[in-house]
Amino acid sequence: MKVSTKGRYGLKAMVDLAAHSNDGTCVSIKSIAERQGISEAYLEQLMSVLKKNGFIKSIRGAQGGYILEKTAEEISVGDILKVLEGPLNVVECVSDKGSVSCGSGTCKKCVTKNVWEKISDSLSEVVNSISLQNLVDEYINVEKS
Repeated sequence: MKVSTKGRYGLKAMVDLAAHSNDGTCVSIKSIAERQGISEAYLEQLMSVLKKNGFIKSIRGAQGGYILEKTAEEISVGDILKVLEGPLNVVECVSDKGSVSCGSGTCKKCVTKNVWEKISDSLSEVVNSISLQNLVDEYINVEKS
């Protein structure tokens, strides 16, 4: 599995937002874009997806911007990546779609499917075990040094 710019930039934006929205302070797209080196237009697209999925909310007005809808402890890296990237499977045959043909027959007869399932399960376990707050803590430590 290769994570696209949607997943990489979206995760960076969420970490930045969580780190800079202390006590409900809104964070502007412009400030996130400048700190993270992401175009504002692309960031706006990512924020729209994150907003639609209940991770963030937007506040209008002069002091407006974005804030987290949930706490950083409640949001996992896996949650963010699944919304931006889709299923985190290393191959299509281990998706929820069931019996997708993989060239030499159905997945039910595939001798390597178990390997792909274990890799996908391990990947999911890792990304689901890391909270946004874990990354914020690391981000703040890096900024201080």
